[in-house]
Amino acid sequence: MARSGIDFTLGARRLVSVPRDLATWAFSLEEVLAAALPPAPPPARDGVRVLSAPTALLPALAACYPGCIPGGRQDYRRHYIDMGMGFEAYMARFSGKTRSTLKRKARKLAEEAPGGHHVTAHRTPAEIEAFLAAALPLSAKTYQARLLDAGLPGDPAARRAMLEAAEDDRMRAFLLHAGGAPVAYLALPVTGRTLVYAHLGYDPAWARLSPGTVLQLEALERLFAEGRFAWFDFTEGEGPHKALFGTHAAACSSLVLLRPTLANRTLLGAREAFDAGVAGAKALAERSGAARRIRALLRA
Repeated sequence: MARSGIDFTLGARRLVSVPRDLATWAFSLEEVLAAALPPAPPPARDGVRVLSAPTALLPALAACYPGCIPGGRQDYRRHYIDMGMGFEAYMARFSGKTRSTLKRKARKLAEEAPGGHHVTAHRTPAEIEAFLAAALPLSAKTYQARLLDAGLPGDPAARRAMLEAAEDDRMRAFLLHAGGAPVAYLALPVTGRTLVYAHLGYDPAWARLSPGTVLQLEALERLFAEGRFAWFDFTEGEGPHKALFGTHAAACSSLVLLRPTLANRTLLGAREAFDAGVAGAKALAERSGAARRIRALLRA
């Protein structure tokens, strides 16, 4: 049984999280691509949270939990990279304009950062310790940590898991240094032959110089050169960064399946009404031109 929450979010800001005891059924990229359901976990007291399941399999998935009611569904494209194509072929997929933009971002960072910039790679336990020492204070500055509780985890269990993965050569991490200090980090656990996009963050003071983009591309070049991996999995959720760097995408969905108690029915009804209200307000803001200003305020 795991304590979880049904979140009410506005943009990047979590307004309320209502706790529920939910089992988690998370689908790996390999399971998504196989298009077949793995064994379903038993539900917890309130039900199950489903993460990044193939959308086409949702009816079969729901049938594993008869009587449970679905809610909070989010549909999106799960972006990933075919690492078997090689870095040159990967770069050739970008338009000439995009390649030029990526090069310009790296060049601008090099020109404006005192002393230029460089990237360090971390994979052994000692290197991961050094990575965490630099990345955790950096993560605390990011909006993911401040607003979503989704920064780089630094609790003892998470640290131990990363170090154990490093001991088995199942961890890749990178730091972008500029101006004599780390300004962006990327943490990638390895599952089989898949790199999992777990955590990317950067110092907001450097945002205008696109440090996350610069770091992502240099890390990918090194990972392609390693020649070990089949996939780079951007996991659940949409985003321009994932869409830019991904080579393929699979239709996936995340949702909760709750036991049909009065409290759970009321919660899902409130969440549905809230989401509808947010969608209506967002459409109005887009039409009025206020959406960009609102997004900036939410990240502030």
